[in-house]
Amino acid sequence: MIRPRGTTTFAIAICIVLILACATKKGDEEIIHMQQYVPSEINGWKAQDEVETYDPETIFDYIDGAGEVYLMYDFQKVTVYHFTKAEQPSILLELFDMGSSQDAFGIFSHAREGEDQGIGQGSEYRGGLLCFWKNKTFVCVSSERETPEAKQSVEDLARDVAEKIEVTGAEPELLDCLPDEGLEGNTVRYFHKHTTLNYHYYIASENILNLSSRTEAVLATYQPDEAHLLCVRYPDQEQAKAALNSFLTAYIPEAQESAVAETEDGKWVAAEHTGLFLVVVFDAPAKAQAQDLVKAVKAKVQESTSEEGRSR
Repeated sequence: MIRPRGTTTFAIAICIVLILACATKKGDEEIIHMQQYVPSEINGWKAQDEVETYDPETIFDYIDGAGEVYLMYDFQKVTVYHFTKAEQPSILLELFDMGSSQDAFGIFSHAREGEDQGIGQGSEYRGGLLCFWKNKTFVCVSSERETPEAKQSVEDLARDVAEKIEVTGAEPELLDCLPDEGLEGNTVRYFHKHTTLNYHYYIASENILNLSSRTEAVLATYQPDEAHLLCVRYPDQEQAKAALNSFLTAYIPEAQESAVAETEDGKWVAAEHTGLFLVVVFDAPAKAQAQDLVKAVKAKVQESTSEEGRSR
């Protein structure tokens, strides 16, 4: 069969048009979805018509330096709105769809330091930037420069958006493994990958704990001696056991049997796995304290597992 000249080119062109049309429609739907959370005006600051959206493939076009942080979680997209008012600094509103409430909490916890501002399910204000999380959305509101009026409007805009996100999301269940006594709340970090762990507490250039997008991890600091507690949940018990062996071999090879060792700086490290979980304590001031913290986590894990079994 002789095909008319230009048919293939024409068909390809039609496919490209359809793909672009579908992509445009999807992008429009995403904007419309986020639009329900955004007021048209706040204290005289008016939302501009131009709205930007970025996904995992284009996030570096928007935030080149910090884009990798969002990709360590289940980041889906960010929608960006601009608010302007005559003779006042502009206000920027960023709505990050993190795919789940757990990862929205995770990205919020990544750099949390200050006191909660009572907005959404957790919030913080630092130097003109107010961030909070609610359900699967991580929200940041900032002003071009900080004035008393702009600061108030940043807070009012954040509260307005938080109220419009009606659904409350669940925190990561893994947080239940953290003992309450001595816990420094603002140091709790929830994540998946070893690059995030190294950002908060460097252990090795290699992924010696076998962390991945399929693992969940929580890191926290305990007072009064600033011991660091790491709890990781793996997809199955064999992976948890393998991770423990990998960690002991690479980090404290002298402690293959006891799984506890004193480091060069006089601090203690202890590690143990229980079921799906691996527990590691770093920088404990004494051997007994490292072991006690591991035992406390194991008790919390077993209690949580028992409650989960009874609820089924």
